[in-house]
This record gives sequence, C-alpha cells and structure tokens, in this order.
Amino acid sequence: MDNIKIIADSTCDLSAELIEKYDIGILPLTITMGDKSVKDGNGVNQKEIYEWSNKTGETPKTAAPTIGEAIDVITPYIEAERDIIFFGISEVMSTTCNVMRLAAETLNYKKLVVVNSRNLSTGIGLQVIRAAEQVSRGCTVEEILADNRQINGKVKASFVVDTLTFLYRGGRCSSVTALIGNSLKLKPEIVVSDAKMQVRKKYRGNAKSVILKYAKEREKELLLANSARVFITHSGCPEKIVNKVKEYLESLNKFEEILVTQAGGVVSSHCGPNTLGVLYILN
Repeated sequence: MDNIKIIADSTCDLSAELIEKYDIGILPLTITMGDKSVKDGNGVNQKEIYEWSNKTGETPKTAAPTIGEAIDVITPYIEAERDIIFFGISEVMSTTCNVMRLAAETLNYKKLVVVNSRNLSTGIGLQVIRAAEQVSRGCTVEEILADNRQINGKVKASFVVDTLTFLYRGGRCSSVTALIGNSLKLKPEIVVSDAKMQVRKKYRGNAKSVILKYAKEREKELLLANSARVFITHSGCPEKIVNKVKEYLESLNKFEEILVTQAGGVVSSHCGPNTLGVLYILN
C-alpha cells in the first residue's frame, strides 16, 4: 500500500469510477434544501435540486464540512500513520481547506498537508488525479507539492451557463440582469481567474450551438495543453451535446484521455442545468 493518501473535497466532481481507480478519499460538503440536508457526491440527485429550486425560487444552501466530519475522514489514515495530502476548493470560495487544517491541528497530526487548489470542480480533479499518479510512481510528498506549485496556476477551468436564473437565485447577478439575459438567451462563460469565478464572455443562441462555439474557441489553448487528459464536466446536459463536444476534442488528436463527468450537487446548485465546461492543464 502506498504510504501517501490523497483526499479531496466533493467539489472535485470526480466520478465514482475515477475515485475508485485512483483510490481518492472524499470529504463531502453539505447541501441544504429547506429542512432537508444531503451530502454532496455521486449520490446527489441533480433533478431533485433543480425541481426544489424552481418550486421555491431559492438556491440550495451549501456548506463546508464540520471539523468532526473532517476528523472522521482522516482518522483511518492517521491510525495507519500515512502521509495525507488534501486538495480543497479555492479558499476564496469556501472554508473547507481551513476546516481540514483545524482537524489536523485538533489531532496534532503533522503528516497532513492542505493544498489550496485555487479552483473548483474538475479543475480540482485534474490536480488530484495528477497527484495520485505521482503517488503510484513512488514520488514523495515534497515532490508532489513541488509539482503542484508548478501547475496550480495553469489549470484552466471554465463553464458555459445555460440560464442566469440560478446565478440570480444565488445572489451572483441581479434580477434585471437575469431577466434581460434570459430574454435574449444570453449564456455567460464563467471562468476561474485568480481563484475566483468571473464572467469572461456572454454567448447568445441555443445551448448546442453556444457550447460547441465555446469549446472550439478553446482550441489554441487546448493544443498547448498537457496531453494526459481533458475533462468535459456538465450539470445534466443532453447526451447529444456532450457527445458533440467529445467528438470535437477527439478530432484534435491531442489528449490521451477525454473524461466526461457530471458536476456534483454544489456546482449544480449554483450553476443550474445544462452547464458544461472543458477543463485542462496548460503546459
């Protein structure tokens, strides 16, 4: 057994298959819809989130894990005296990284390192898988952290949002902006820049044409990206749209892996249905 355990919070949006393949520990965030709270992860029902939001006109509340929950996740690896590297969502967006630090301090465990991914969704997942591969090759904690410092700022995460309604409900745009944007069928591109979410561009049109245009506009960067893998991560887009994006990425003959994952409950709650992103690491 490798002596280094990689753990990430649930916003890394890795599929159950990838979590199992790379032996990743997951610390889930909490999603609250009225009086019902669920743990983020592969068991979260996106349809239920959207139906609840549309019924109530509210966005589900999302919360970082408690220190107790973090302790529960890391205790088995502490008992085995393993080194732990934890990857968390951008500290600008959540206190999850600090929760894990406090959990390690509470247990006085010195062999746990927290990595601020400065990202979200599979922008975290890309870093997590890269670290897990390094563990399997026998790299040390210091080597893994040094590599992450090199690539952390090169992770490119962006999404096209199909409707402004969910961003409005979450307080990320005004009611007037949402009304006008939805009337004009505007679909903003949300990018992670300086560890924060920002609007870079606004597309107009139907979901299929906009998403394909967005993907093709990434071509210059995609051809300069690390060839190991690229993610298509979405919050319930029609399969035919996802497949079109995948076919386009395949046509570049660039990537060893094109991985398709569904966004978890946290990302889905804030972005709404039919959101899709293409995520990769620049060389």
